[in-house]
Amino acid sequence: MKITEIKAEKIKLELKEPLKVAFGVVPYSENILVKIETDEGLAGYGEGAPLPFVTGENIDSAAAALQMFQKVLTGMDVMDLEGIHSLMDRTIAGNTSVKCAVDLALYDIRGKMCGQPVYKILGGSDGRVTNDITIGIGKPEDMAKKAKERVEKDGYRVLKIKTGISVEEDIGALTKIREAVGPDIRLRVDANQGYTVCTAQKALKAFTALGVESAEQCLPAQDMEGAAFLRRKAPDIALMLDESIHSPKDAARAARLEAADIFNIKLMKCGGLYPAMKINAIGEAWGIGCMVGCMIESKLSITAGLSLAAAMKNIADADCDSFMDCKGAENMYRGGFTHEGDRFLLNDAPGFGLDIDF
Repeated sequence: MKITEIKAEKIKLELKEPLKVAFGVVPYSENILVKIETDEGLAGYGEGAPLPFVTGENIDSAAAALQMFQKVLTGMDVMDLEGIHSLMDRTIAGNTSVKCAVDLALYDIRGKMCGQPVYKILGGSDGRVTNDITIGIGKPEDMAKKAKERVEKDGYRVLKIKTGISVEEDIGALTKIREAVGPDIRLRVDANQGYTVCTAQKALKAFTALGVESAEQCLPAQDMEGAAFLRRKAPDIALMLDESIHSPKDAARAARLEAADIFNIKLMKCGGLYPAMKINAIGEAWGIGCMVGCMIESKLSITAGLSLAAAMKNIADADCDSFMDCKGAENMYRGGFTHEGDRFLLNDAPGFGLDIDF
């Protein structure tokens, strides 16, 4: 089965309220949808969510890269994932979110060819996933109030708390959140590269005392040696790398340096499900657990991320919640999955099982 045409459409996902994190305030995301058509009449859909300070792309550069891919990928076998990724990498460096969009569309086609959902194509048998929910940076009392609502009203048992601007305020916020939600709710923090080695040590000591289970990307992405130092100094809290892990090579380096207990795999950072599976395999081989995260994405790529989490034993956690904070995203596309509280259930329709057409 050959690729005959690649089409694209831009969408804008506006957040219900801006998300404040250590590197700034994010009000919306401009994403690119990709449709790959084949000579046997099947079509697959994928999504790219470019983010300049993470993937080095914006919507215009992603669209330009896709035009390049349209020229070089037409006529290729849809099953040749290794060849297609190699050709995309030779055509242009980086641009991982648009490569992800192509990758996801190919997996959607694979599922439709086999009459199976993507999570089963990836090797899974159970479509159930427990998802966390994110609390952005704000006044500590407001963060605690939101956390309590997410637990009591929305049924979440795992909270991911954004930190990284002020250590003192972060500790204050986590203290209030723990008081608000009680001792049994699982808490994670994500500093988004906001700490130094010294401030991270102070924060980690306090977070450990509050029963926080993991701390994500405390230091700037390039400082893996610093991450390894922190891990030696804070053995009682799991340390996760996110922005440091873009590729299998990054994962291998982090593993050699013993810089992480957990990798946060994001499809937009690594270029899709195919390279994501390689990162997970490296993690599993080194005894490093994995989580699947997300950018600001629609149900299309969220379904892909949940499919990976459902399929892989080494991926114990999912942070695929961003669509719920976007205006109209719940009803943008039908299918993919259903959810009640933090319990998400992938459907068994072929491919990603979403009702999309353009």
